[in-house]
Amino acid sequence: MSLLIVSGISKAGKENILVSNISFTQQPLQNIAIAGETGSGKTTLLKMIAGLVQPTSGEIIFDNKKVTGPYDQLIPGHPGIAYLSQYFELRNNYWVHEVLEMVNKLSDREANTIFSVCQVNHLLGRRTDELSGGEKQRIALARVLISSPKLLLLDEPFSNLDAMHKSTIKAVIHELGIKLNISCILVSHEAADTLSWADLILVLKDGQLIQQGTPEQVYKQPVNEYCAGLFGDYNLVDSKTASVLGANSEMIEMNQPLLIRPEFIHITAAPSSESNGIVQKRMFWGSCYTIDVLVGQQMIRVKSLRDKFSEGDSVYLSVRNADCWFIPATK
Repeated sequence: MSLLIVSGISKAGKENILVSNISFTQQPLQNIAIAGETGSGKTTLLKMIAGLVQPTSGEIIFDNKKVTGPYDQLIPGHPGIAYLSQYFELRNNYWVHEVLEMVNKLSDREANTIFSVCQVNHLLGRRTDELSGGEKQRIALARVLISSPKLLLLDEPFSNLDAMHKSTIKAVIHELGIKLNISCILVSHEAADTLSWADLILVLKDGQLIQQGTPEQVYKQPVNEYCAGLFGDYNLVDSKTASVLGANSEMIEMNQPLLIRPEFIHITAAPSSESNGIVQKRMFWGSCYTIDVLVGQQMIRVKSLRDKFSEGDSVYLSVRNADCWFIPATK
C-alpha cells in the first residue's frame, strides 16, 4: 500500500500556473528527490504535500488520510508529515538542549537515537549563536524529527553549505530511513546531489512533471536536454560523428542526435594515421580530468581518470552502443 498518493495536483499563481497536474506515489521507506531549475515548482509542490499551500485542484492522500491545506482547517497538514524549510530559524542565545526540549515528547532513549543520527550530541551544551550553518541545520532537523514523523520533507538541505558540512548532512539524511524508519522527499537545485541517495527522481520544468524514474534512468536516459543538463555534462552527437565514434549503423540510420555522457567515451592515444580526434583542452577537477576533443567539426568532452593527454595530441575515441541515448535536439 502506498504511503503517499499525489493525484492531479495543480497550483495557480496570480499570473501563471506554478504547478500543473502532477501525480505520483511514494512507498514506505522510499526516498524521492524533486529536481529542476529555479522556478520550476519544486518548493510549491513540497509545500502542498506538507499542507502549507492550498492546491488549486487535485488531492494528496498520506497514510490513508487526506492532507488538508490552510483553507481546509486552522492547523493544516498531517501529523505524520514534517517539513523543514531551507529558511529554518533557531532562537538566538538559547542552549541547544533547551531548543530541543521545548518540542520533545519522546523518551530519553528515543530522543538520544535521533540526536545520534543527526550527529548533534556534542552540540547539546552549546548556544545556538555559537553554531556553524551546518550545525544549525542538523539541530533544526533533529527538532522536526522529535515529532516522530513518517514522512520528512526537506527543501534544499544542501544549499549554503561548504563541502564538509554538505557531506555530513548527506550522511545524516541517508541514515534517516535506515535507523528511524522515515521516508523522505527532498528538493534540490543541485540535481546531481540526489543521484546516490534517491530511489525515485521527479524532474520538474515550468511546473510540469516531465520525467520520473530511477537515478540511473534519468541520468542515462533523459527525455530531453533540460533533463540531461540537470545531472551533469553531456555530449549531443550528430549521426556523422556517432559513426566516427563507432556507433552501429542502426543507431546512425535513426538520424537523431545521440546523447553520450563524457565518462562513457573511451579515449586512447593514437598515431595520426589512426586517430579520429585532436585534444583541444584539458582540465583537472580533482577526481578526474575533462578533455575536449575535436572530432571532425564537433567538440566532444571526455572524462578520464588519468593525466596522459596534452593539447594537440592525436587520440582515438570510441563508445559502446549501450552508452548512447536518442534525444531531441531542442531544449
